[in-house]
Amino acid sequence: MKKILLSLLVVSALMLSVIPGVFAVSVGSGIGVNIITEDFEPIVWQCDERVVYDDATEPGRISMAGEEMIERINNYAFEGEQIKWKVLVMDKNGIDKVADVYATVGGNIEANCARISGHEETILPSCNARILEEQITTFNSDLMAYYECTLTVETADSMPGGEYEVTVEAVDLDGLTSNMVEMEYWFLNPIIELSIDGEITFDEVRPGTSAYSERVLVGNDAEAGSGVLLDMFISGTDFYDSSSSGAKCGTSNVLKLENFAYYATSGSYSTQKDVRKDAEGYVPIEYGVGFNDPNPFYDNNEIIQSTTKIGQYYTGNILAPGAEMSVIFRLNLPEPCNGDFDTGQIYFWGEAI
Repeated sequence: MKKILLSLLVVSALMLSVIPGVFAVSVGSGIGVNIITEDFEPIVWQCDERVVYDDATEPGRISMAGEEMIERINNYAFEGEQIKWKVLVMDKNGIDKVADVYATVGGNIEANCARISGHEETILPSCNARILEEQITTFNSDLMAYYECTLTVETADSMPGGEYEVTVEAVDLDGLTSNMVEMEYWFLNPIIELSIDGEITFDEVRPGTSAYSERVLVGNDAEAGSGVLLDMFISGTDFYDSSSSGAKCGTSNVLKLENFAYYATSGSYSTQKDVRKDAEGYVPIEYGVGFNDPNPFYDNNEIIQSTTKIGQYYTGNILAPGAEMSVIFRLNLPEPCNGDFDTGQIYFWGEAI
């Protein structure tokens, strides 16, 4: 009997312990949660090769309109020429957060970039996509996009001659910007000039003899710091007597250009090894009143056609800024000859390469 009574008392205790509001109390407290997403600064990686293209205004010896300018070895560019990049842009806040991608010149926005398709499944190895020590190898179309940027050099009115910092930048909707690491420096629209020191004078030349001029220095006087290399050419015209003197030299009242020749030196090169030279090392002068007018100048009117070449260029015929060539002229005056031939031209030409 005693045992049964104890069991009932235990059951009663258990039942009493689960009556709400009598024997149990609940206590709780909330903690606020504040999540701030990083405003990720967009990243720009240069991919593939950046390319320089020629324009259609003044085609060169090698590159024609719209072709890659493989002859351009220094960082200068002229009106109409183009620089093109392919870049990969990434924003961890989402590629749609990127507001604009553009090329800048001297910090000024000059050309917008176009979003392009292709390679969406891979990241080109040439991009070398990295965030600090992390290498990005998987393309994510929600975060990344490829862009093509083409900068065309404008006229000197809007892009005055000088050296500029050129790069590609991306900006997001919050105004955060970044640029590709491969920032470049370009000398745009440099001024090109030739310097000529001396003059060609033949005084009291006896018919049937040869006469030699004083040396003339022809130099590349392009704008300082531009790095413009000049390919050098020469041309001329026949000569006439401006007075009514009854001139006659050979068979007519004209002194033919064929009676002139020149000897040129530039560094270790000279016309002494030119394929066009005569026994004395002098080279004839071809006709021309304009560049490539009336005949193409290339492989014809170079001042020095040295035996060695860089691509299609004669090594001894290229002048760096401030460099000069020495030129001496020879006149073989025909016999008989009468008159003072003072009307005619010898032209020097320099083409930026």
